[in-house]
Amino acid sequence: MIIRSPLDRYDLNIKKKDKVLEVGSGHNPTFRSNTIVEKYVDTNYHRCGDVKIYPHQTFVNAPGEILPFKDKEFDYVICNQVLEHVDDPVLFVREQCRVAKRGYLETPSLLGEFLFPKKSHKWVILYINNKLVLFEKDKMPGNYGNNYGELFLNYLPYQSLIYKLLWFTEGDLMLNRCEWADDIDIIVNPTDEKYLSFFTGPWNRGMVQQLYPQRSLAKEIIKSIKALMYLVKSKIKDKKHTALDLNEYLKLHSK
Repeated sequence: MIIRSPLDRYDLNIKKKDKVLEVGSGHNPTFRSNTIVEKYVDTNYHRCGDVKIYPHQTFVNAPGEILPFKDKEFDYVICNQVLEHVDDPVLFVREQCRVAKRGYLETPSLLGEFLFPKKSHKWVILYINNKLVLFEKDKMPGNYGNNYGELFLNYLPYQSLIYKLLWFTEGDLMLNRCEWADDIDIIVNPTDEKYLSFFTGPWNRGMVQQLYPQRSLAKEIIKSIKALMYLVKSKIKDKKHTALDLNEYLKLHSK
């Protein structure tokens, strides 16, 4: 089940001795991961750059739908911005739950896909009623030709403090960020109107409040203060680690 919504992929409940797997790390692996799984090594169609790996990590070339690991071999699995790409999301998620006890799953939200769509994304995803609900992007109305990622991903996060705070106070506007344990409840291409309407029609006030419940002024202030403190703490703790490209990694480990 989904147990919490972290502030970002560094705000995770990973224990010091946990064995951590990362699936589909692409050009931006998490330093804490012990083992990296990447399906595509000869094309960057599904990512923004070449595969990167840290020297201490074990690299495995395999599809996320068929992971070459034993049941519960890992304590934790990280899957960041991958589910929206896969052909069989049910099998993909099932494998995550099979090989790990707990994990973190992040995807663009429906609004995030509108703002910075990617041609390689097959699914639009919302977090509704403690479930991840996936709808095939080709079946949705909307303009996905205009990509404003240069503004929302590459400029504002580095130029605007207010925008940075938005990601920590209302991050679910643009991302689904879920920490889970045991399993994940997902629905693919829903036909039930209570889910289908979010993807195919206008949102009314009730739908908006279901996704983004109202908070009191006191809770707003507390959330804003916590977000600012987390941002400052992240900057203080930020350590620069150098990842290798795949060829450099293979040369290093062939010695």
